[in-house]
Amino acid sequence: MRFTVTAGSDRLRLTVYRSPINKSEIRKQVLARRGALTPAERRALSERITPRLLALESYRAARCVMAYVSFGGEFETAGFVSDALANGKKLVLPRAERGSRALRLLEVRDPERELAPGVWGIREPRPELCPEAAPETIDFVLVPGVAFTARCERLGYGGGFYDRLIRAFARRPPLVAAAFSVQIVPELPVSERDEKVDLVVTEDAEYQRRES
Repeated sequence: MRFTVTAGSDRLRLTVYRSPINKSEIRKQVLARRGALTPAERRALSERITPRLLALESYRAARCVMAYVSFGGEFETAGFVSDALANGKKLVLPRAERGSRALRLLEVRDPERELAPGVWGIREPRPELCPEAAPETIDFVLVPGVAFTARCERLGYGGGFYDRLIRAFARRPPLVAAAFSVQIVPELPVSERDEKVDLVVTEDAEYQRRES
């Protein structure tokens, strides 16, 4: 938003120029806010979010859970992944196929042995060690993202990987995002191809999807 003040003969006129909402600019701003968190702050916030996720009835009832390995300044998923394995849930992690811009779903039983850095340096399942997972078996999905609204609109990293995955589910499982409060924004420029999540969990709030 930009303001211009013009002097007139008897008053000052204020003109307001509203800049269009731009995904790239929002992504840049939110990533900067998230990146400003120290490792200790990020760890403490993640430790507040994780119990909220584990207490969700949709997670507790799930037999097969899809998650992701956190990277950079993201919510730290290690505690969530450990709990899923410790409780005998089938764990599915994605492997990004850069050429097709799709996510390959693979079952992981031993993260220490079965993960390796992928094309963006993110630890991903090694396909020679991890069997394919059928999308219809997944009961719960932990979804990453850069920014979210209280209406559960989501802004990803720009590749469209998760939007395509969500549309491909024949039976849509609960879609839950874990985010820091600095990632919640008032609005996002969304289209019909931008998939919402069902719930956003932060360190101090939960935002439920509601159809308008």
